Amino acid sequence: MTDTTSPKLASAKPSLLYRIWDHELCYSFRNSPLTVAAAVVTLLLILSAVFAGFIAPHNPFDLASIDLMDSELPPAWTEDGEARFLLGTDNLGRDIYSTILYGMRISLLVGFASVVLSAVIGISAGLVAGYIGGKVDAVIMRIADIQLSFPTILIALLIDGIMRGILDREQHDAMIIPVLVLSIGISNWVQYARTVRGSTLVERNKEYVQAARIIGLHPILIMIRHVLPNVMGPVLVIATLGLAFAILTEATLSFLGVGMPPTEPSLGTLIQIGNDFLFSGLWWISIFPGMTLAVLVLAVNLLGDWLRDALNPKLR
Repeated sequence: MTDTTSPKLASAKPSLLYRIWDHELCYSFRNSPLTVAAAVVTLLLILSAVFAGFIAPHNPFDLASIDLMDSELPPAWTEDGEARFLLGTDNLGRDIYSTILYGMRISLLVGFASVVLSAVIGISAGLVAGYIGGKVDAVIMRIADIQLSFPTILIALLIDGIMRGILDREQHDAMIIPVLVLSIGISNWVQYARTVRGSTLVERNKEYVQAARIIGLHPILIMIRHVLPNVMGPVLVIATLGLAFAILTEATLSFLGVGMPPTEPSLGTLIQIGNDFLFSGLWWISIFPGMTLAVLVLAVNLLGDWLRDALNPKLR
């Protein structure tokens, strides 16, 4: 019998989507129901925060639309609840459900921006320390060791305190999100630097780096074009887990009263506000934001744990 298969079909390469679907990482992802569930929850929460202006029935930041007569109403399914306030209202009459959506947007914005800032600082410091070595490596790593001797939250509080001393109250409140990003970002760069430095120490002695040196490439180009892509695997894991930690740090700062103001609350600010009324029976003000924060952090951590295992060659 003759083979009637077309030469073109036989030599055709799989499509990009098929290659992605058949990749080891994608195979590991779709065969882990817990990871898929965590990804779905994370995606839903992020989309809910991004499109809060369309989903939320009320705008908690619009003071003109808030009525103090609606303050401290319980959830809609309780005896004294109202249908227009699904999760009840806070002490100012803001809808808790709407405030959670808008507050989650702030928490995610600060978390993502802090991770980017930490990664930029840490990756740059790690590449320079690992590639150049010598005194430069010693200085950068000793700075990292000194920072590791202090709790992260203490460093964030210190940076926030310095910014409060430099800026007046109105300027600080107007720039609170950049200040939070700076505080959290600077306090979390060490993990990236130590990880990238260790990987760079291995990569700088490999043949492709030696070849790049021989042809006269500038060290900065070698670090960016050749070394950086080969050390990004562990960085992605740290960034995923760091997002959950950054969100928790922002919530902690806001709970301590040095984060987002009550007029533009994040999840941490909502928990702090509800904590003042918790023993008065107004449990919904803090419970629902707290549950949202816990679910968000848990989902992101589960994704980080999966990514760490999936990128570990010893577990394949």
